[in-house]
Amino acid sequence: MNCCDQPGLMTVEQALERLLAAAQPITDIETVALMSALGRVLAADQLSTVDVPPADNSAMDGFALRFADCNADAETTLPISQRIPAGVVPESLQLGSAARIFTGAEVPPGADTVVMQEQCKWDDGAVTINAGIVAGTNIRPRGQDIEKGAIVLQQGRRLTPQDLGLLASVGIAKLPVYRRLRVAVLCTGDELVEPGETLIPGHIYNSNRYMLLGLLQALGFDCVDIGIVADDPEATEQALLKAAAEADCILSSGGVSVGEEDHVKACVDKLGSLDLWRVAIKPGKPLAYGHVRGVPFIGLPGNPVSVFVTFAIAARPYLLKTQGASECSPLTIPVVAGFSRPNSAKRQEYLRARLVPDDQGRQRAELAGSQSSGVLSSVCRGDGLVIHKLGEAIAEGDQVLFLPFPDLLY
Repeated sequence: MNCCDQPGLMTVEQALERLLAAAQPITDIETVALMSALGRVLAADQLSTVDVPPADNSAMDGFALRFADCNADAETTLPISQRIPAGVVPESLQLGSAARIFTGAEVPPGADTVVMQEQCKWDDGAVTINAGIVAGTNIRPRGQDIEKGAIVLQQGRRLTPQDLGLLASVGIAKLPVYRRLRVAVLCTGDELVEPGETLIPGHIYNSNRYMLLGLLQALGFDCVDIGIVADDPEATEQALLKAAAEADCILSSGGVSVGEEDHVKACVDKLGSLDLWRVAIKPGKPLAYGHVRGVPFIGLPGNPVSVFVTFAIAARPYLLKTQGASECSPLTIPVVAGFSRPNSAKRQEYLRARLVPDDQGRQRAELAGSQSSGVLSSVCRGDGLVIHKLGEAIAEGDQVLFLPFPDLLY
């Protein structure tokens, strides 16, 4: 069965294709110090101005020499003509001599081989090299890692800690990055109460607000917190207008279903357009996309797990592309199912699961508790999401695709 068997539903793949096609990356650029660039998106290719390493250097503690000065089939004794620690510019190697050298130190001109110290015996004046050495070994050539003028990182890269280290290694101190995307968050529902307030019958604490703000902050976006919006058409309209005036994108939870108190969908239609609604995803069918006064709007369901899943699967890639990131798709890894599920006939499911090694050392996914859309604790117990593909059953031992939380949330 496909999405067409339920009128109005589109597949997750179709929804993602439409969302990403509609995403318009921001173009505003600012310059930041390298130390402040973690998580930012590069606005231009970064080129190296140096070779890395800047000169041939030793990969070992040992002795630098000319291979021609040694007898490969017997021991060779050579005088030690200089000592070269890292950070010292060496002299040219004297003919018929060896230089004591340490890991990372520049190889002296004239030397073509470094013999590791484990293959040598030495005192203050001379070194004896064992038989069997090989020409050209243990030297890291100039530019082996990066050549001068090479592209180090490309435009659209979301910068990781290792990226910062790489950029530092070529001497880059400042970077052009896209300004941070501003995302407005509003949570609808008369039943919502803020943590710390008295919980009266019929009310629940507002978990979605804190989860969404945390998800956005983890991705490096600036947040505009609109707060709780009452189930009232006028209040909903005013909140959407405020969000559109202050942010690049609007993210809401609740109010996009078909209930009498669900006003978000109608207000978005009134203030702009609703371009996508209802997706064959579980949890989270009432996922919406549109515009409010020209500002992109993504409407997530109200149940907390539905919010989490639809954010991770749909909102995250859309927002990252809008931020200017070139890579928006999460990592998927194959694992073994440690459970069985019947045919997913109507919607593609995203199952909260944890990974445990099986008796063969493979990663095995086990369900992390109840899969109800209201059970947020199962997200906290899980390591990621198993994709239960539309129209397929899962038998224990089948290979399934797994989305690790770290790659979905950061």
